[in-house]
Amino acid sequence: MVSTKMHLFIIRMKSLLFIIGLLIASTNSFAQNKNTNDTSQFLTLKQCIDYALAHQPQLNQANINVSIAKLTNAINTAGWYPQVGINGTFTHYLQLPTSFITDSATPGAPLRERTGISNTAIPQLSVTQAIFSPSLLYASKTAPYYLRQAQQITDSTKIYVVASVSKAFYNLLLTLEQINVLKEDTVRLAQNVTDSYHQYVGGIVDETDYEQATITLNNSKASLRQQMENVIPEYASLKQLMGYPPQKQFNVNFDTLEMKNDIAFDTTQQLQYEKRIEFKQLQTTKSLQHLVTDYYQHAWLPTASAFYTYNYEFENNSYANLYGNAYPNSLVGVSLSLPVFTGFARVHNVQKSKLQERVLDWSEVDLKSEIYSEYTSAMASYRGNLYNLEVLQHNVEMAKRVYFVVQLQYKQGIVAYLNVITAESNLITSETSYINALYQVLSSKIDLEKALGIISY
Repeated sequence: MVSTKMHLFIIRMKSLLFIIGLLIASTNSFAQNKNTNDTSQFLTLKQCIDYALAHQPQLNQANINVSIAKLTNAINTAGWYPQVGINGTFTHYLQLPTSFITDSATPGAPLRERTGISNTAIPQLSVTQAIFSPSLLYASKTAPYYLRQAQQITDSTKIYVVASVSKAFYNLLLTLEQINVLKEDTVRLAQNVTDSYHQYVGGIVDETDYEQATITLNNSKASLRQQMENVIPEYASLKQLMGYPPQKQFNVNFDTLEMKNDIAFDTTQQLQYEKRIEFKQLQTTKSLQHLVTDYYQHAWLPTASAFYTYNYEFENNSYANLYGNAYPNSLVGVSLSLPVFTGFARVHNVQKSKLQERVLDWSEVDLKSEIYSEYTSAMASYRGNLYNLEVLQHNVEMAKRVYFVVQLQYKQGIVAYLNVITAESNLITSETSYINALYQVLSSKIDLEKALGIISY
């Protein structure tokens, strides 16, 4: 009977060890991002952020928009430069115009005669120089603000990229660390299966202990497999945020000790609204709206420009000899345009723009309240998660000691296997909770830095 049980036990243990070996090998493969054909590189968090700042699509679009803003400003202010144009006309009279002249001999009967030349060709050079224009003045004043606005959008995108990549990186590390914990747990549980069987063969415990150990091992294997599968989409999410090619592979490189040191943060820093990019963007919008008001208030000012025209005129009744002689003429002058009455449109535009300024003032009040709420929440979350991390760290140390003692007591037949299951459950829960807490602290630190407006990029 014992020989049959031993033979059955050996077969089961070989199967278990084979499965565990496959799981561990698969875990290493998943930790390396399942890459078998490509030599992957190892990237730290800083390297991931640097790559994202250079390749992230949204950020590159924002950088291009800065260049577009510069070109748009150049287009809007181009009117200050001289506007030079060349025109040409060709005219052929099918019937010359008629004019009337007074005959001194018969004053009451004017003479009628055809006047003009049948063929006329006039190439013309015209130059216009703006002297003063309210719209051009508005374009010049708003140009630096539009450029600043585009740059602030870029800065906002950079902050989003840094925060998102950091969180995705830490989330991936969380899963990888959970895999390591579950690997250790699977190895321990496999040893428990062996120990419980020997206890059963020795008559110290009944068969249920061995079956409970096997059930616990199977549950651990299932959890391990699930976490291994989670690595794939988490790598994909990190690649997307980085702008990294999906078909290429890389591995994350991190120092656990350095990561723990990164959780420290000076919580005495005071909230300064002007450091937040959202507040800077709102101030720029308010400045632009104020310039709109100023533009409508001065829209009554005249538009003045100087012009010069040079005509090189060719005239001849014979088309063949049209370009034989030229009769040039030129002129210079000043143009002035003054809006007198526009149906009260200017007055209404001024009132509308001032109301829009008031809307932005209330937007600032609301934004400050939102920033303060975000700051207090981030600070509370960071402090709470930091305290939780310290408590859970002690729990892990105690759970390891308890499991070691209970396992020895079980081997000596002092306690039931239920105590081992409880101790093992407490240990895995403590280790997993500690890893989750570490991630929560790092994540809440990023939120706090974002709330304070001090994320560096």
